[in-house]
Amino acid sequence: MCSEPVVHVQGVAKYFEIYDKPLHRLLQMLWRGRRSYYRQYWALRHIDLTVERGECLGIIGRNGAGKSTLLQILAGTLTPSSGSVEVSGRVAALLELGSGFNPEFTGRENVRLNAAILGLSPADIEERFEAIAAFADIGDFMDQPVKSYSSGMALRLAFAVMAHVDADILIIDEALAVGDAFFTQKCMRFLREFMRHKTVIFVSHDTAAVCSLCSRAVLLHNGEIALSGSPREVSQRYLEELYAEQQGESCLQGQSTAAQAADVEVEYRDMRADLFNGSTLRNDIEVFRFDPQAASFGKGGASIERVWLSDIQERPLQWIVGGERVNLHALCRAQQTIHRPIVGFFISNAYGQHLFGDNTFLTYAHNPLTLEAGQSFEAVFSFRMPVLAAGQYFVSLAIAEGTQGSHVQHQWAHEALSFVSHSTSCTAGLMGIPMLDIRLERQG
Repeated sequence: MCSEPVVHVQGVAKYFEIYDKPLHRLLQMLWRGRRSYYRQYWALRHIDLTVERGECLGIIGRNGAGKSTLLQILAGTLTPSSGSVEVSGRVAALLELGSGFNPEFTGRENVRLNAAILGLSPADIEERFEAIAAFADIGDFMDQPVKSYSSGMALRLAFAVMAHVDADILIIDEALAVGDAFFTQKCMRFLREFMRHKTVIFVSHDTAAVCSLCSRAVLLHNGEIALSGSPREVSQRYLEELYAEQQGESCLQGQSTAAQAADVEVEYRDMRADLFNGSTLRNDIEVFRFDPQAASFGKGGASIERVWLSDIQERPLQWIVGGERVNLHALCRAQQTIHRPIVGFFISNAYGQHLFGDNTFLTYAHNPLTLEAGQSFEAVFSFRMPVLAAGQYFVSLAIAEGTQGSHVQHQWAHEALSFVSHSTSCTAGLMGIPMLDIRLERQG
């Protein structure tokens, strides 16, 4: 990434005029500002932001936090009430599905109109039209009015235009959430290639997409930047905000103790296990102790006191070989009477991407436990540790009360347990699974 600022925002604020009655708008015009008949709603305050060339900046925040307002200011479709915005290069924005499209025009006509607005000459548009149509892949609908399009088709067309106008900065607001899986993957591949030399500003509620795509993220809260940092760190804070909105402020700041060493036996083996485990490709995973100071949040009705990994003989593990069976233990304590406790976990990589996880809800849905204040309880998850790509990994754990769809979060411990995958046989993807058989046969 080149350290050349392409977007510089300083002291930006934006308010909207809120009128209680339509008459007040007329009175405001007649009084020409000598008296105010409106209330000011501040959508943004004190925004300072710099984005460098080659960077992908993620913007996260709850509804009403000011994300779309900020993007409209960066795109030039909205003027700030105060502050300055400097943007270097051509900007292409995908702010709302269908924005900039005339619903009565055909897709073909809208492509020409939007490409012209974004700065392409008629000759450039004709030269690139077939590439745009191929990227959108909407077939005969290209010659149908856009008002007949589904939201996914409108996204395809809008993104296809944006991808072919030689923009220096792409601004994307939530749009990829409505696309089908194949088109979303096509967009992601394009964005990764685009970011090698150019800049993306990306808004999404999908924290996994932000962690996967972005190099930095900011969290907006009530129109101000509450946090700027790594996508993983910002996503964790956003998650805390979501739960705080639903069930009030967190009462917790962390908790707990320990883990150790041994070896493990297997029931099902990768057919190449002996080859891998006798070579430098063996997936050695080093497990670290549970962190009692791990950042956490929740209502505090129950606490996580200890977390560790063991083998199937219940011996605590300090090292694991990928592909072997392990037990994840979470020793907890009820601080108050708890009905329907749920203990869950997920494992994520250093970028905050969730690899897998589970919880106890379905297992005990028809026979829920009730725990008295002061009572200890333990959740145990048995699974085969996948073969992991080299890198650092984290286990986050949570205790909730209720159901999957409606629950109170008593403690969510971010990255409470960590481990590092050293050498590995994983050749592609985020992780590997044991191959029971692999064949390559000549036919005929």
